[in-house]
Amino acid sequence: MPQTARLTIGKTEYEFPIVEGTEGERAIDIERLRAQTGLITLDPGYGNTGSCESAITFIDGEQGILRYRGIPIEQFEQHPNFGEVAWLLIFGRLPTEEEYTSFSTDLTEHANIDEAMKHHFEGFPRSAPPMAILSAMINALSCFHPEVFTLEDPDHFQMAAARLISKIRTIAAYAYRRSRGMSYIYPKPGLRYVPNFLHMMFSQPYQEYVCKDAVWDALNLVLILHADHEQNCSTSTVRMVGSSQANLFASCAAGVCALWGPLHGGANVEVLQMLEAIHQGNTTPEEFVRLAKQEDSKARLMGFGHRVYKNFDPRAKVLGRIAERLLAGMGTNDPLLEIARKLEEIALSDSYFIDRKLYPNVDFYSGIILRAIGIPTNMFTVMFAIGRLPGWIAHWWEQNETPGTKIARPRQIYTGNGATDYVPMNVRS
Repeated sequence: MPQTARLTIGKTEYEFPIVEGTEGERAIDIERLRAQTGLITLDPGYGNTGSCESAITFIDGEQGILRYRGIPIEQFEQHPNFGEVAWLLIFGRLPTEEEYTSFSTDLTEHANIDEAMKHHFEGFPRSAPPMAILSAMINALSCFHPEVFTLEDPDHFQMAAARLISKIRTIAAYAYRRSRGMSYIYPKPGLRYVPNFLHMMFSQPYQEYVCKDAVWDALNLVLILHADHEQNCSTSTVRMVGSSQANLFASCAAGVCALWGPLHGGANVEVLQMLEAIHQGNTTPEEFVRLAKQEDSKARLMGFGHRVYKNFDPRAKVLGRIAERLLAGMGTNDPLLEIARKLEEIALSDSYFIDRKLYPNVDFYSGIILRAIGIPTNMFTVMFAIGRLPGWIAHWWEQNETPGTKIARPRQIYTGNGATDYVPMNVRS
C-alpha cells in the first residue's frame, strides 16, 4: 500500500503521495496541491523543494556522502580520468574500452574552434572577466554548430556533448591568453584532455609547456570532484533554461552565468585571499580563528560549512590529500597549505565549529591546488565551470529524455499594491 501524507486545511483533509528514492530519501508529491486546495508552498531558496527525480548524483549531507551514478567519489582518486567520469555522468555507466576510445578521440579531434571565433575574443577588452567571455563564447559556439539546436537521438547528442566538453577548455585558454595579450596556442592532437588544456594555457611559440604527472593527476581530480553536485544553483539553472527546450549550448551558457556568482563559484578565491591575508599579516591561525568567533569581528573563516553537508565535505578530504601530493611531486612548499592545515586542525577540535557543523568544504583546498599549478585567481571559477560541464550536460539530457517534462514555472506570493488606478502626471502629488 503506497504511503501518503495528509494535509488538513480547516475541516478538509487532503492526501498526497509520498515518493521514495533509491537511498531512502522521501518526498511529498505536491504536483496537484494547488489544483486540489487552491494553495501553493512557499520555500525561499528551495531548500525543501525537490524540482525533479534524477539518477545522476546522490548526496547524503548528514553522512558526508557523494556518489556519481552510485560510485563513491573517493574511488576516483586512484583512477583520475576526467573523460571517463564525464561519460559516466552523461550516459549513466562506465564506458567500455571501445566507447572510451571513441569519446577520447572526439574530445581530441574537436578541440579546435572556428577561426572566425578569434574575432569575438578580440572584441572583449583585456580586463573583461573570463566568466563573461566564457558564457558569451559558449553561446557564440552554437552559431558555428547549428546542428546542436535539435538533438533528437543519442548519437547526435554524444557528438554535441563531446564538442562542448572539448571546446570549453579551448575557449577558457584563449580567454586567459587574451587577458594577457599573448598569442593563441592551438590544441595539440597528441595530448590528453588536461595536458592539452595546460598546453593551450601556458605554452609559448618558442617554448612548449610540459605537464608533470603530479599536475596532470591533480587537475584531473579537481575537475572530477567538481563534475556534478546534484541540484545546485547552476545545475538548476541549466535545467530551468533547458525546460523551455533551449538548446544544450545555450542552457550551459546560462549555467556559467549562475556559477559566476560569488556565493556559488567564487568561494575558493575568497579562501585563498583569507590564507594570503593571514600569511602576509603575520597573524597566527589561532588568532584568526579566535577573531572569526567574535560576533563584532570582520574576520570570517572561509571554506567552512556547506548548504547541504552537515559533516565533512568528502571532496575536501580528497582535495587535502591531492594538495599534499601535488606540492611534494613539484618539489615545492606553500606556506598557505600549512596555514590551511592548521586552521582545519583548530576548527575540527573547537566546539564552536563542531556544534555548528562547520567542516571544510570543497573550496578550502582547491584554490591552493590551482595556485600551485599556476592558474591565476581570475580563472578559478572558469576551472569550476570546465569541471561542472559534464554534470550540466547530464542533467540537460536526463530532463530532455524524461517523458512529460514541463517548462519550469515557479509560483509566487504577491505582496505589492492592491488594485490601483492610474494617475495622470499633471495631477500627481
